[in-house]
Amino acid sequence: PLNGGSTMEVETSPLAKVAAMGGLELMMPEAYAAGPCSDLLDSGRPVVNFDLTGVSVDLPTVTGSTYSAMTFSGQVPGPTLRVTQGDVVHMTLTIPGDEVTQHGNDMHASQMSSKPYMGAVKIGETGEYCFVAEVPGVFKYHCSGVDL
Repeated sequence: PLNGGSTMEVETSPLAKVAAMGGLELMMPEAYAAGPCSDLLDSGRPVVNFDLTGVSVDLPTVTGSTYSAMTFSGQVPGPTLRVTQGDVVHMTLTIPGDEVTQHGNDMHASQMSSKPYMGAVKIGETGEYCFVAEVPGVFKYHCSGVDL
């Protein structure tokens, strides 16, 4: 207590605050395929295919040396994907047989992690996942799901 006042205990955890406001219901209908991509590819929505290749390249630094970087289709930043809200995004990631490491991909526009659906794509293989572009905006994507 300050200046002779009294103290009272206050629950300040984030979960307690959410509960005090009546709870939270998270809803994202059809935001992603709960199983195979065929569920969304056959939905009648427009489909935008986004095919990437995970390739390691040596990139120059300002000091004149190089460093090994994972790229998407040899680009940094990776290729731009443009879709219309409501489109199905069908993302594939191919890792060439001569690549040094497996890669994954996480597209923030999907509002979920691709790891449960694609995870790390092994060398010499192709992974895929699909989602409906529900949320408008500009989003990044990056390497994800790499389990060595």
